[in-house]
Amino acid sequence: MATPLTREAVNRVLGPVGNTLSAELVATGASAEELQEAHAWLHSDEALINEGRPLPTGRVAELLDILKGYEESEEMEP
Repeated sequence: MATPLTREAVNRVLGPVGNTLSAELVATGASAEELQEAHAWLHSDEALINEGRPLPTGRVAELLDILKGYEESEEMEP
């Protein structure tokens, strides 16, 4: 069973992040496991592609887009 995404789960996966990012991630309705997968894609996309993993879709893709936006704006800091 998937673990619902909470602020605490966001902090466990990403480390401390700001309230806006945390709220945006939780609002997707994603699970903690989906956030972990999106985080892995954000930092290891080439390795995952080389493993033959399909590109993310659904909520994982949505989370990845959110994370990319915040990383580019350097607002992942709390």
